[in-house]
Amino acid sequence: MITRRLYYKRSLINPAQLFIISFLVMILCGTFLLMLPESTHNGISFIDAFFMSTSSVCVTGLGVVDVSAYFTHFGQTVIMLLIQAGGLGILTFASYFAYFFKGGATYENQLALSDISSSGKIGEVFTTLRRILIITFLIEFIGACFIYINLDKTFIPGFGDRVYFAVFHAISSFCNAGFSTMPKGMMDGELIFNYPLQLTMVLIFVFGGLGFPIMINILRYVKYFIKRYVLWFVSGENNYRAWVMTLSSKINLITTLVLIVVGTSAFFIMEYSNSLAAHNGSGKIVTALFSATTPRSAGLNTIDFSSLHMSTIILIILLMWIGASPASTGGGIKTSTFAIATLNFISLAKGKSKIELFRREVADISVRRAFATMTLSFVAIGTGICFLSHFENDASLLEIAFECVSAYCTVGLTLGITPELSDPGKIVLIALMFTGRVTMLSILIAFFKKVRPMSYQYPTDEIMIN
Repeated sequence: MITRRLYYKRSLINPAQLFIISFLVMILCGTFLLMLPESTHNGISFIDAFFMSTSSVCVTGLGVVDVSAYFTHFGQTVIMLLIQAGGLGILTFASYFAYFFKGGATYENQLALSDISSSGKIGEVFTTLRRILIITFLIEFIGACFIYINLDKTFIPGFGDRVYFAVFHAISSFCNAGFSTMPKGMMDGELIFNYPLQLTMVLIFVFGGLGFPIMINILRYVKYFIKRYVLWFVSGENNYRAWVMTLSSKINLITTLVLIVVGTSAFFIMEYSNSLAAHNGSGKIVTALFSATTPRSAGLNTIDFSSLHMSTIILIILLMWIGASPASTGGGIKTSTFAIATLNFISLAKGKSKIELFRREVADISVRRAFATMTLSFVAIGTGICFLSHFENDASLLEIAFECVSAYCTVGLTLGITPELSDPGKIVLIALMFTGRVTMLSILIAFFKKVRPMSYQYPTDEIMIN
């Protein structure tokens, strides 16, 4: 009798550790490239290069120097490539290309990729990654074309400069990075009143903030919809399939839509006679839409956020904290986390012991992860506020809190204190940007040894909460 044995090469590090190390390596490589003489006009210090590289790879958008004035065309291109690499995820790039250059992938790496890319089967992993790259470059290409079309030739006369502007801002928007090649970003000159351009960029960073699994699920649903409701006229076949659109996609899409509508309406009402006073008619609505959507990790702004009302700044902080959808280029605690927490509150208020939605029950592990993510975000942001308050005595608590939330949630919006930070203050924000990008939960998973599940259960006991 012949016995077959399956062997596979075990990795010395787990996927979470590989994910963290990949980002660290990319940040250090980016720091080295930004310190090259060809990258800047007058040189840059290590801490500033390290900060800009971290902000680029973590697709944050906070800057201690002016990208347009400080960096050469080569340096700006380095930042653009770092944004692209960080937006897609270093592990996605490395694993995808390693599969082709080495002729395959280990069983354990495929399992890791399956978890990251949300594929149900190991065989679908590399198909999913291929789709990720195709969707990313396709949206960025289409976005760049529309940005170019909506640019005023008198604002940027050169053809090559307009093309570069379009490509850079398409990548920055889709990856929710918040960097711009203009001295004042989207507040520069005629860009403030270029509403078609703003709408284009809103669509780009909303798509980037949806997440690759959701976009793939939407494409699958569109394909099913065409077969179900269009082609049945020809074939006459009943192509009905249940749950083409997953529960996760439904929750994230509904939450995203609600946040956009509520955020835009609240911003429009609170800032109608303040920051929106310079705009008229539909321009107020577009500016309110742009300003309410960008805090959810995009980081580009067409108004001065330091001039906002206090109530509006609190709203912006909340939107930054919630962020984009999971497995996307955006940051924050994610829309699914916020939705599950809200649904849990409602379920408890109704006296229910489980969360039910669309005739489905949300798994307990999802609820536990959601509240762990929220708690860890409070710990990280609170720690950052404490340290930054210690090093930056001249800044107000609101400015420090805004900056820390923006850094941890990889948004890139600022009330103006980032360029004035001391070196210790910059290190605090660097730590927050990195932690927010790789997530606190991934860091804990990387350092804690996974416990093997045991087939026993202790008696349960209820703890008094209130």
